[in-house]
Amino acid sequence: MRTVGVEEELLLVDRESGEPRALSSAVLARAARDTGENSGAERQADDYREPEEETFERELHGQQLEFATQPRSDMADLADEVARWRADAARHAGDVGAAVAALATSPLPVSPAVNTGSRFQWMEEQFGLTTQEQLTGGCHVHVSVESDEEGVAVIDRIRSWLPVLVALSANSPFWQGNDSQYSSYRNRVWGRWPMAGPTEIFGSAERYEEQVAEMTATGVLRDRGMVYFDARLSHRYPTVEIRVSDVCLEATSTVLIATLARGLVETAARDWRAERPPLPHGVASLRLAAWRAARSGLEDTLLDPVTMRPAPSDEVVRGLLDHVGEALEDAGDLDLARTTAEDLLKHGNGARVQRDLLERTGSLREVVKECVRRTSPV
Repeated sequence: MRTVGVEEELLLVDRESGEPRALSSAVLARAARDTGENSGAERQADDYREPEEETFERELHGQQLEFATQPRSDMADLADEVARWRADAARHAGDVGAAVAALATSPLPVSPAVNTGSRFQWMEEQFGLTTQEQLTGGCHVHVSVESDEEGVAVIDRIRSWLPVLVALSANSPFWQGNDSQYSSYRNRVWGRWPMAGPTEIFGSAERYEEQVAEMTATGVLRDRGMVYFDARLSHRYPTVEIRVSDVCLEATSTVLIATLARGLVETAARDWRAERPPLPHGVASLRLAAWRAARSGLEDTLLDPVTMRPAPSDEVVRGLLDHVGEALEDAGDLDLARTTAEDLLKHGNGARVQRDLLERTGSLREVVKECVRRTSPV
């Protein structure tokens, strides 16, 4: 059974106003005092770290807090851990007068504060406004692989299915106090990094490593930790890291994304062993599929991952479930995945929930307050 680990990036907000607050250092210090761990204040985004290190860590901006689960083979255990760390994050934030919200962008206007440290400062100097505006919250899923060769074969075969995860997880409709007209505007902001996005078919681990070496040799990237492919070989763990999803408003949606990610990896590995080739779509088509998913979410058409032609979002989501159905069934996850996916199709993802809240309350502050409650319900 492949193991799965999840990293979630949460937004720190004022408990009363809902405005983002740059309190990550204070929250990490509070967490360290409670647990006796290192506060994570010195570790920076994409630094190497070991699995036994602390749960919470700081991210690029002071208004963010990230946590990482342990590798799990049972999805019920993963669900329990995600809920626990969200609750702990809320408690630690509350101790310093803040709250946490699983929002992939801030609905309210914000002036992002880049954290101190050599890595973050290098990024700000190198990429300017792109770095300053990257106050976005993602959900990264690590799925174990047996080797780099298997991992690259997986990356080659899951490329066209990843936009469906974008649509399911979409949770960032607002940007600087306005409706962006996207379901996942985070996806569009993240795409400003020159090293982010879909990849060509590599064909081998050797070619993958050559590509990474070519990119880092340009000097545009600080190191291989800044290779922001939609799916990449982790530089920390023996995993494929899938990086396309928004942080989900509901923890149940996080578990669905992790479940589907494992299903995609297992299905791709089986296809590789059976010598079934990857779909031959070019990067240009994959970029269009990602744009369509970010724009539509679950509200309109998506591009079918096999044909790259428009299709209703519910059909595309069910097509993904069919594609990974055998792997999900073997893992005992099929019924739960289907139930959770159908619930999302019926009631909407985080983007739909946020827009419905705004329509009902007329206030983005109320949107944030309700999202705080949903992030870690009592």
